[in-house]
Amino acid sequence: MKLTGKTAIVTGGGRDIGRAVAVKLASEGANVVINYFSSSTGADEAVAEIQANGGNALAMQGDLNNKADVDALVAAAVDTYGQIDVLVNNAGGLIARKTIAEMSVEHWEAVMSLNLTSTFLMTQACLAKMTTGAIVNLASQAGRDGGGPGAVAYATAKGAVMTMTRGLAKEVGPDIRVNALCPGMIDTDFHNIHTPDAGRRGFEANAPLKRQGHVSDAANLVLFLACADSAFMTGTNIDLNGGMLFS
Repeated sequence: MKLTGKTAIVTGGGRDIGRAVAVKLASEGANVVINYFSSSTGADEAVAEIQANGGNALAMQGDLNNKADVDALVAAAVDTYGQIDVLVNNAGGLIARKTIAEMSVEHWEAVMSLNLTSTFLMTQACLAKMTTGAIVNLASQAGRDGGGPGAVAYATAKGAVMTMTRGLAKEVGPDIRVNALCPGMIDTDFHNIHTPDAGRRGFEANAPLKRQGHVSDAANLVLFLACADSAFMTGTNIDLNGGMLFS
């Protein structure tokens, strides 16, 4: 049990990678606080699964671009479990594929807020309550290679998350470590919505590992970065893409 007695906040924990992360951290002994925006059913089901297996968890709705909601989430974690040891900044999304030529300022700002400002607000609020522990950010392969068609805003935001990870690691060490993972093609609703099936089949044909990633692949890496197994790692952005991009 690698996280016994620890408390973790997982943002965007109602579905896909976030939900898998919440269940995985709980399986290693962590008390888990799940934030969700609209995926209430998934968040409640994750809590029920964790509790059925003897763990502790709660779910709380919140808009992470709203400081009041962020503060309420952090306060609930501290009030319920006494401390915060792990923050997983998973909330984010593409919203829609738009070229620069067709993109409105409102779309640009919405993508930045969803992926970057939410990470800033959650990190700032949790650092006020953390003395030791780990922050794990969800960046993206798009932050490395610019993303697919119509993903300039998303790729830019995720590239900023990668840079924030490096800078923050210098700022809050040695007691708090900050790392990120850069997922590529993971089988999630993100790609169900935004990636044509032909593109996914093409990925499978060309990737050295010949498959899409599973949410469990991401959850296992988050666990590694959240616990003492990665005690000498900070400021890293780790690729998780089946070998499609080496950095």
